[in-house]
Amino acid sequence: MLFKFKSKVAGDLIMLEPNGRRVLEIIGKDPSQAGIILPAQMSSALSALEKAIQEEDEAIEKAKRNANNRHADINDVDCVTPSAGQVIPLRQRSLPFAELLKKCLKADAEIVWGV
Repeated sequence: MLFKFKSKVAGDLIMLEPNGRRVLEIIGKDPSQAGIILPAQMSSALSALEKAIQEEDEAIEKAKRNANNRHADINDVDCVTPSAGQVIPLRQRSLPFAELLKKCLKADAEIVWGV
């Protein structure tokens, strides 16, 4: 399944289901149905996304330190791992969505999905 985010001020943003679902959950939206992000909600959505990114960055750094100390696996952190040893952090996966939020906030335009 794919998530397709649409707005009047930017091109469509398509995300794979796990990534789209996670981003929507982070910003407090129900990913199981169609929805809308209003401009008034975008600042808090950006803040929630930035907080989740910071928390994951800290978890990755902690996992790296533990890996050096106890040979732990960095892939224990909740990241998508397309191949062994290659971690794609939330920071990278959510960047297009964060940019869409910023652009729509500036233009006072909503974002919709599932419609």
